[in-house]
Formats: sequence, C-alpha cells, structure tokens
Amino acid sequence: MPLFDNIGPEKIVEVYDVKTGMHGVAVIDNTALGPGKGGIRMTATVNTEEVAKLARIMTWKTALAELPFGGAKAGIFCDAKSISLKQKEAIIKSFARALKCVVPSQYIAAPDMNTGEKEMKWFAQGAGNLKACTGKPKSMHGIPHELGSTGFGVYHATIEALKFKGIKIKGAKIAVEGFGNVGSFAAKFLTEKGALLVGTSDSQGCIMNEDGLNFKELSAVKAKKGSVNYYQKGYTGVSGKLASIECDVLITAAVPNFINESNYRFVKAPILVEGSNIPMPISIEQKLFERGITIVPDFVANAGGVISSYIEFKDGTPKQMFKLVEEKVVRNTDLTLKLAEKQGIFQRGAAQQIAVKRVMQAMKKRKN
Repeated sequence: MPLFDNIGPEKIVEVYDVKTGMHGVAVIDNTALGPGKGGIRMTATVNTEEVAKLARIMTWKTALAELPFGGAKAGIFCDAKSISLKQKEAIIKSFARALKCVVPSQYIAAPDMNTGEKEMKWFAQGAGNLKACTGKPKSMHGIPHELGSTGFGVYHATIEALKFKGIKIKGAKIAVEGFGNVGSFAAKFLTEKGALLVGTSDSQGCIMNEDGLNFKELSAVKAKKGSVNYYQKGYTGVSGKLASIECDVLITAAVPNFINESNYRFVKAPILVEGSNIPMPISIEQKLFERGITIVPDFVANAGGVISSYIEFKDGTPKQMFKLVEEKVVRNTDLTLKLAEKQGIFQRGAAQQIAVKRVMQAMKKRKN
C-alpha cells in the first residue's frame, strides 16, 4: 500500500468491470494547486503503490512548473501488448466511465506507458467530456504527446546540464535508454545540435557505437523492423548494458528502476538526465550524487508533457506549447542545479524543496 502523509494521497479510486475485464486505479495525490494531472499507464506489472509514487512526482512536477494543476496518476492492470485494439478500446472507455466521479474536477488524464493520442480519444469519449484528458488527437482540439513535448523538454534539460558542467553540446556523447516517444525525440533534437548518440535501447536490447549512431538510419530501422537491435553499425547487447556505457550524458527514458542495486556502480556518465519517471530508487540516486554525478531529476527533466497538457487544456497551440516547455524546463533545470550546488545537497532534494514550499503555501491558503 502507498504511504500517506500530510501532502496526500487525497483519494484512491480502484475500479473494476467484469464485462470488459478492466481493472484499474487512479491516485489523486494533491489538488491544492488545481485538479490532479497525470497519465494513464497500461502494463501487466503496474500496481497501486507504483501509481501512488508517480502521482507524488506529478504533485512536485506541476508545482515546480508553476501550473494550475495538482498531482495524480492512473494505472490499468493489463498487458496492453497482448490484447486486440478492440479490447483495448473497450477497457479504456470502461475505465473512463468508472472515473466519471472524479473526472475532470479532481483528475485529468494524459498518455503514459502504452497509451497515446488514440487512447486519449477513447478516454474522452468514455467520460463524455473533452476536458477529461489531454494528449488527444488534433481532430479533438488536442496537442498529441506524439509531437514530442516530453522529449523536447528532456533535450533542453540536457543542454542546461551540459552547460552547468562546462561541456560543449557539439561532440558530446549521449546515450538514451529507451528509443520510444520520449527518448527518440530527445535524441533527435540533441543530434541536430551536434551531439553524438553513442547508444540507445528498447525492450529487445541495445545498440552502441562510440563513433556515433546515425539518428535517421536508426529511426528507419526501428520503424521497419521494430527494434534498434537490427541496426548494423554498432555493438548490440541487453538493454541493461546501456547503464555502464562511456558517455557524457546518460538519459533514462523508459522503464522504472533502470538503474538499481545491481548496476549503479558501473555508471560512468558524469551527467544523468531522468527523462523517465522513477528511473532509480532515491537511495541509489543519493549514492550517485555522492560520487559527483550531476542528476536532473525526473520531475524537472520530463515536465514537457504536463506543460503541453496545460497548453492543450487552455486551448493553446503547438507553437505556444514548445515555447513554454523550453522556457520552463530551462529555468527549472538551471534553478535546481544551482540551488543544489549552493546548499551542497543532491539535486532531487533541491527541486523538491522548491516544489514542497509551493504546495504547502497552496494548502495553507486553501484552509484559510
């Protein structure tokens, strides 16, 4: 079970539907700054505790980004890759109908693992409300996350971290764990600026080349054959191998706990940018910090998605979205790294310090 404290969770809604086989949960962590905002992940391994941890990260993320949202998250306990599209649609719509009691007044959904603009279309239809979620298709006045908002934010967080360490972007060696929506866009933007992509991975394995991987060629191989492992110009291995690659920046952009007790000692990158949520236990993050590794925490680096959600919620445009993502991620990365250095604390602690203060002030104001 998730831990409860003075921040939250405020509400946990677990729902079932025998007809569709839907079983899911929504955790509304804190709504002091606005309705809880957070994506829906659909995996066989997701559980209430994981969703609660992610909801708390969303509380800090929205507060740090100074958005009128609180923190929330949802999970559907299902292997999305083992069911048909028709089954998936029925489950998503059933989940949305079951959450009408909290959507969108207390919870506003968004895409996450194994959900995208198509699933957000179904969620909005099931809830009967376009404001029930963001990341919807353009045809529903949405700004799909497939435009790369999160990866764009991770790219800017990486640029700021490189500046902080005095490393030039041109020629900087970048490794990206996860060549999906977040990781591929981060890699695209960084290579366009002259960085060398020396390694990346997906669920089937990783590909590495110290002289650099050609982003366009790699993307074409991934699209055609389904895995980066089929790229011929490099060395392949298991996905976890990427944790120990020689590079200037290691970007996590896929699974939780990618860096863990078994591999954290082998991390060689002087900079870690957390494009994924919960890429390692906090205890491991502290140990890496003590080794002198600069870490941009997840709720700072990957805030592009929720910033995009805010622009969509207020009926803005993709152009406005990209502008605001850049402004906020650059500012908050710089603020976090400098505060951590000034106080001699690890970066997550610095970012959380800022976010907690904003949430507590909002909670106090709400009581009054």
